[in-house]
Amino acid sequence: MKLSAFADVCLRVMMFTGAENRESGAQALTTTQELADAIQVPYNHVAKAVLQLRKLGVLEVTRGRSGGTRISPDGMDTSVGAILRQLDTREDVVDCETTNHTCPLASRCRLRRALRDAREAFYATLDPLTVADLVDESRTFVPMPTIPEQK
Repeated sequence: MKLSAFADVCLRVMMFTGAENRESGAQALTTTQELADAIQVPYNHVAKAVLQLRKLGVLEVTRGRSGGTRISPDGMDTSVGAILRQLDTREDVVDCETTNHTCPLASRCRLRRALRDAREAFYATLDPLTVADLVDESRTFVPMPTIPEQK
């Protein structure tokens, strides 16, 4: 599964602000421009990510000359899988339409459901991983057991 570019930017913002929280203390503020420069993403993309993450309650934003962004107290313990679920606005993994706007296989297709289940399994694998796990080297992440390949 491939993350959207927007989800990637959001995760980078979360990781950077989480790392800043660990290094500088909870009071450190980072401007959107500083975030954009640090994660090497255009300012407009970072500004949209900051707005969305603020709406999700994982970032705190202070406006004004001495304002900036910092991770919220709950943001560090937020599940990566939960964040990605909220950022994923696609209804389906594939676009099941033809030029006639209907899929001739729609009445008997099981692919869409299988792909939705696969996407959920992807997110479920990331559920135990928190933002704090991503930025704190002393924390150990124990991944879910992998499913053996079928031949």
